[in-house]
Amino acid sequence: MSHESSSIKSIIYAFLANLGIAIIKTIAAIITGSGSMLAESIHSFADCGNQGLLFLGIRRSKKNPNPDHPMGYGKEIYFWSFIVAIILFSMGGVFSIYEGIHKLNSTELLTNPYMAIIVLAISIVLEGASLMGCLKEVNKIRANQSLFRWLQDSNKSELIVVLGEDIAALLGLTFALIAITLSVITGNPIYDAIGSIGIGVLLTIISFLIGFKVKGLLIGKSLPPDEREIIMNTIINNPKVEKVFNLITVQFGDNTMVAVKAKFKDAKTIDEISEEINTCEKEIKNNLLSVKWIFFEPDNKE
Repeated sequence: MSHESSSIKSIIYAFLANLGIAIIKTIAAIITGSGSMLAESIHSFADCGNQGLLFLGIRRSKKNPNPDHPMGYGKEIYFWSFIVAIILFSMGGVFSIYEGIHKLNSTELLTNPYMAIIVLAISIVLEGASLMGCLKEVNKIRANQSLFRWLQDSNKSELIVVLGEDIAALLGLTFALIAITLSVITGNPIYDAIGSIGIGVLLTIISFLIGFKVKGLLIGKSLPPDEREIIMNTIINNPKVEKVFNLITVQFGDNTMVAVKAKFKDAKTIDEISEEINTCEKEIKNNLLSVKWIFFEPDNKE
């Protein structure tokens, strides 16, 4: 529940920041005619919609299992996170690149560029606050892991998406601020166009990285090595288990499925084996709270 709370808080931080920034940047883009500013406003509105999709994904992932979906709907959050990555690429990255290329041959100077600079500076502060809020929630979850390691192992796709969006937005705002400042100093609007293209390339790269990460979860990713080790140690430390032939784990959102094939010793009847299996399953669930389903197969060979 605490992990879900962290995700929801991060999404709310991002939504409020992006909504305010999107409105401010749209007004500034209309007044100044800045391509970088327009690209940034589209990006911010797209991010608002993205947060709505993540909320939808979290809600749908909590639906109860049924005969058609016996493992529940935990992976729905992965699907909607992947959709967000696609939107970030198409509405953010591709549009920004298009807008920049369109402006490359423009000789029209920006109007009211100082307003754009002020808006961007304020937006950087707001987006920075959103990023800090997201990192605060991530830090509650990652414990002693490095941020890079957490990004590799985490199944919290919604948090990863929000973090990626915040980083992209902050860097994109910085690009736009530099581009507009250079255009003002040199009197050459080409820097504004280059800034828009740079924002588009940045968004494209980050959307691909997010999409690649979520793809692994969608396909069916195992638990991180340290958590698999907890399960394995729990099984082999049981004095009745002689050997573990196979261990498979698959993440379904906040829940995990575990399949085990092991050989028992000194267990001669079905009742004895069933009792030892029940003991192992109880210990596994006590040691790793994310485990919801365990399929335990006793056997005497691999």
